[in-house]
Amino acid sequence: MQKIKITHIITGLNMGGAETMLYKLLKHIDKDKYDVNVISMMDDGVYGEKIRNLGFEVISLNMKKGIPSFKFKLAKRHIKNTDIIQTWMYHADLLGYILFKFSKVEKLIWGIRRSNLDPKLNKKSTIIIAKINAKLSKKVDTIVSCSTKAKEVHEEFGFFDENLLVIPNGFELNQFSKDVEAKLKLSKIIGRKSDIPYIAHVGRWSILKDYQNFIKALNKVKQQGIKFHAVLVGTNIDEKNMELMDLVKKYDLLNNVSLLGIRDDIPTIMSGADILTSSSSGEGFPNVIGEAMACETPCVVTDVGDSAYIVGDTGKVVPSKDSDALSKSILDLLHLPDNEREHLGSIARQRVIENFDIHKVTKQFEELYNL
Repeated sequence: MQKIKITHIITGLNMGGAETMLYKLLKHIDKDKYDVNVISMMDDGVYGEKIRNLGFEVISLNMKKGIPSFKFKLAKRHIKNTDIIQTWMYHADLLGYILFKFSKVEKLIWGIRRSNLDPKLNKKSTIIIAKINAKLSKKVDTIVSCSTKAKEVHEEFGFFDENLLVIPNGFELNQFSKDVEAKLKLSKIIGRKSDIPYIAHVGRWSILKDYQNFIKALNKVKQQGIKFHAVLVGTNIDEKNMELMDLVKKYDLLNNVSLLGIRDDIPTIMSGADILTSSSSGEGFPNVIGEAMACETPCVVTDVGDSAYIVGDTGKVVPSKDSDALSKSILDLLHLPDNEREHLGSIARQRVIENFDIHKVTKQFEELYNL
């Protein structure tokens, strides 16, 4: 049987929700049915080599961030004999559309992930590309949204609703699971005693992640006399980030916070934490929440994107930009007896198994590839 050739186009391959989901999809796709290559509009990032190690070709166009240039001719050479173009995020969606129109590709699948298109919280260039894409969206075969909230936001923004569908992010349950030794491992990483609660926060430095909200909430937890240590992980989440360091100092948290930057041991950090907090003001379908739940770590999340849907009744959901509510819910979970918090973690993992197993999600994508 002849394989269906799929070209994935993505803005970049650094650490992020779309990039992680693409990598997981390629790990689990049926290689007997599909021949796949990946075009990164920027560089190889974190995932380029990892995807090559799966046996797939990765082409990096090495476009510079903020400099408009689609390198159309170079990209066109790499979609020869492609049956399906699948794109991830706005700039890649637009490039994919142009390539589709000037080729014999049979099907175009877009990917959208933002649940917030407020001009105050997004770059001007992002809003412009989103507006262009909205006008073109009627001519796309399928638009995959990672969340119901993102789907609703894009419909209101003007995207054609009849070809919009939701496929949630999937989680690798063998990679993310409870490690009973994780807290001791984490205590060695951060150099702190393991007899106090650990609060994890995983996410890149971005206005939408609302680190100010999180830091303010931690300060309010500290004011209640609670001993804790917060472990922050992500791109630019380190002591070189002067803006973040200023926040930590302003709210008197130098001795309560570890800034670990990019890590490759996220399951250990999530499993070693007593709770995970997501403080975002805008999300689509945040991977970190499902990953923490798969590690049996209960979560406190802001009610943005599909965060509340992911958590269900296994954790706490609070309004965004409300540090009082965020700190109160953190305290509520920290005050629970250990066995009750462990029970929440157990049902959190079961929720991920039932709704977000990567194998089930991969099958949903494969159904789109029928020609």
